[in-house]
Amino acid sequence: MSRDALIFHKLVSVEDAIERLYRAFKESGLPRVREASLDEALGRVVAEDVYARSDYPPFDRSLVDGFAVRSIDVAGANEIEPVELRVVGRVDVGEKPLIEISEREAVEISTGAVIPRGADSVVMSEYTMRKGDRLLVFRSVYAGENISQTGSDISAGDLVIKRGSRIGPRETAVLIGSGIKRIKIYEPLRVAVFSTGNEIIPPGSDLELGKIYDINGPSLAFYLRELGLESHYYGILRDNYEEIYSNITRALEKHDIVITSGGTSAGFRDLIYKIFAELGAEILFHGLKTRPGRPTVAARLRDKILIGLPGFPLSAVMILLRVVKPVILRIYELQERRGVVKAKIPYRIEAGKGFREFIPVALVARGGELIAYPIALGSGSVMSMLLSEGFIEVREEREFVDENETVDVTLLSEEIVFPEIYFIGSHCLGVDLLFELSGLRNNKKIFVGSLGGWHAVKRGDADISGTHLLDEETREYNIHMIKRLGLENKVYLVRGYVRKIGFVVKKGNPKNIRDFKDLLRKDVVFINRNKGSGIRTLVDIRLRELLGGENIAKYVRGYTYEAKTHTAVASAVSSGRADVGIAIEAVLDIYKDLDFIPIGEEIYDFVIPRDRFDTEPIKKILGVLRSEEFKNILERTLRGYRAHRETGEIIYKPL
Repeated sequence: MSRDALIFHKLVSVEDAIERLYRAFKESGLPRVREASLDEALGRVVAEDVYARSDYPPFDRSLVDGFAVRSIDVAGANEIEPVELRVVGRVDVGEKPLIEISEREAVEISTGAVIPRGADSVVMSEYTMRKGDRLLVFRSVYAGENISQTGSDISAGDLVIKRGSRIGPRETAVLIGSGIKRIKIYEPLRVAVFSTGNEIIPPGSDLELGKIYDINGPSLAFYLRELGLESHYYGILRDNYEEIYSNITRALEKHDIVITSGGTSAGFRDLIYKIFAELGAEILFHGLKTRPGRPTVAARLRDKILIGLPGFPLSAVMILLRVVKPVILRIYELQERRGVVKAKIPYRIEAGKGFREFIPVALVARGGELIAYPIALGSGSVMSMLLSEGFIEVREEREFVDENETVDVTLLSEEIVFPEIYFIGSHCLGVDLLFELSGLRNNKKIFVGSLGGWHAVKRGDADISGTHLLDEETREYNIHMIKRLGLENKVYLVRGYVRKIGFVVKKGNPKNIRDFKDLLRKDVVFINRNKGSGIRTLVDIRLRELLGGENIAKYVRGYTYEAKTHTAVASAVSSGRADVGIAIEAVLDIYKDLDFIPIGEEIYDFVIPRDRFDTEPIKKILGVLRSEEFKNILERTLRGYRAHRETGEIIYKPL
């Protein structure tokens, strides 16, 4: 082809340039995907969503050295009137307990050991005195105290690492805790970087008149490494056609991308775009509607990408950051990040009390300020490292951190990811599906239960919440909460979908459990759900009907033992910790040794604050929710889920 000067191609906008370059990467099959061990994956980007293979912790375990007891047996215990129990055995770390605790019995237990059947709490050794097999307990404990429950941190089947996440030490800890050995990663793109120009000389050389040091090459290579690419700087190329052509040709053999700086204009000595064309590459654009940075060129040669940046250092760096970096982030599905920040605590938390306390928090950006939601998963949690952006430090002399108090948050990373939408509410597999189909990858989900979600909406922290709370009087789901919390004319309630719920029991139903009456049997141990959850509300309604106001805990074994997730319920039954619990049918896809006895269906709806309803992310979610595609995929992929006849319709709207 002719090596004469050529005018610029049609100038394109930054947005158009990004789209053309992004499309070229995708058509070239870049970046490539491969499976890797966790060691190999460190520092790499995840190529597909990773779901937990197992619960973490994988069993109910003690957080302290002490005695496993039934909380009902030690109710009211104090130093003046201790409660006496009989010690019937001991459980050490790594042992499978063969002991079952009955009325007024205790089992000595080590930190990290499995909780024996029948116990629902652990009293610390400091509050006991043992004489042979007699144990004096000087303090009461509540159900679940000093116990880390199965799946309270990670539930089998949970989405633990999103596609596009970079694997670091925190992510590795979560993957190991989730039972993952290998994951799919994007191979890092290999980039060759050249500077061009007769005026360019290596840094540190004697600077003659008309010469300038090569700033672009080393700095561009550094910026690219920050993006996670394998970039190599190969030095300076003179303004000589054959020299540039041969070096670019050799670089293309071992690299996915070649980036040059200088020589991109339309003058006689500007050779880059001519060489790209003579190599047979498709010119994507030559010239940007920018100042600086107009003389930028990009091309695609089969599965290779060629980029020519301007020669002036500021221009080269600005175009790299403004055009190339967004494309790299997009193809890897990475999010831009931005260590101490100020934030407000949304509700009072007990902390300090003689100890320096570090509390992990998830940050929510609202109205120009940050809200720090405590991640209450316990000191043994690995997931809290991933869910939290940082932690707050509460000094020894403090008793609590008050609602709306401003605190310092020490960031776990140098930057914060600010999502485009916050979901705060009840955990549901359908929510992950909804967000995936909506294309809202940059989201933050904080699971606080249905009731916690309603309060997050009331405070203005949530863009959208998920709820499945049953009204005891009307037997309708969710709509009663609007009046109860004083949210009239402040929220929209949108109909979601239906989830089949029922008793989960061991395969073959060995205890022959059929209905709620069976939960009153002495040979049946029940695993309950946490207060504020939709299932717990249903359980309390049905059991109060049967018992006529009697103390439920007195008649239902295990009532005081609460699981925070559906999979934790299934795990308790699968492991023999309980005989029965209530969960969604979808847990049977994970726990194959269980049977499901349907007891009904619950409605999972979405609450949206009035001032967020017309935002673009909410419009995307509602568009997907109302689509036939979502309804079909929901019913096809999630066992026991189905669309409601009103799915996507507004059930309540402000006047």
